[in-house]
Amino acid sequence: MEDHIKLWDTKWTVVKYKDPDGKLAEMSRKGLSTEELNTIFPDRFIEASVVEGNVGLNEGINELLKLIATTGAVKWDSTNAYLGVGSSSAAENPTQTGLTTVLNYVGMDGTYPQITAQTVTWKSTFGAGVGTGSWQEFTVSNTNLDTGKNLNRKVIDKGTKAAGETWTLQLDITVS
Repeated sequence: MEDHIKLWDTKWTVVKYKDPDGKLAEMSRKGLSTEELNTIFPDRFIEASVVEGNVGLNEGINELLKLIATTGAVKWDSTNAYLGVGSSSAAENPTQTGLTTVLNYVGMDGTYPQITAQTVTWKSTFGAGVGTGSWQEFTVSNTNLDTGKNLNRKVIDKGTKAAGETWTLQLDITVS
């Protein structure tokens, strides 16, 4: 008998919208899906992109193991989870402790995180003026401060977010 656990497959999704009045961001933060937003605001959609993979960070993996085996760890739940974006293109390394150059951390949209089967999904909306700049790196942290435990880090150029735009960031982690 063999035990095969493949820890984790990740998928990052960035969806970009024109949002000069902030209405789309407001609805997204309430938990509306991309499909619902595209139906309500079809003329505001800019683009969507999906990127797979990332590096698990040692600090986050250790915190995850504490959640499984002991007490005193902080969850990446609706109260504590924040998706973060930064502008550094420094290579991913498991010993890092989060973003290299922080643009912003944003808490969870309504109804997130969600768990379906073996996948957990976090989603945050970066409204107009929030996280403005070059999106080069991504993470999920269990606080919006530098003291939080970051579960992972992905480095890839997703473009530059302008002030009148709303971008959503979603992370799916599947354990199998």
